[in-house]
Amino acid sequence: MDGVTARTTRSTYSIKEAAALTGLPASTLRYYEASGVISPVGRGESSKHRVYDEGDLDQIMWVACLAATGMSVSDMRTYVANGRLGPSAAGEQVELLAAQDQRLAQELEHIALRRRYVQLKIDYWQAVEAGDADRTELLSGEARVLADELKRTRTT
Repeated sequence: MDGVTARTTRSTYSIKEAAALTGLPASTLRYYEASGVISPVGRGESSKHRVYDEGDLDQIMWVACLAATGMSVSDMRTYVANGRLGPSAAGEQVELLAAQDQRLAQELEHIALRRRYVQLKIDYWQAVEAGDADRTELLSGEARVLADELKRTRTT
């Protein structure tokens, strides 16, 4: 966020400039506004084009951080709405973020499992290359067990 908050004295930006500054496509900026994830953006008096200010860019940046965690649009919308409520919504914010943390922990477990499978297959092929039939057989059995575990985690 340092790039957004440490800017020059300029105070308004077009959608093209806002997209360049936030790293998000203009279509995403429009979508976030239309879906209520970010507050409505001001419009130019004569052109009626979106005009972003520093506050808009800061909000977009922290929403982009939430999106980067894989948070759903619905949850981001709730988070932003709760943020406007302040301390009275703190408990719900904690619950929302704790649920996202749990989803990320599950995702991390699934990634670790897939990575273990790939590492096993590397070991297997190294054993094949070395002509170590006993190790090849052992690793093949371990890979089958892990493959079954991978199948189970895909359905949960």
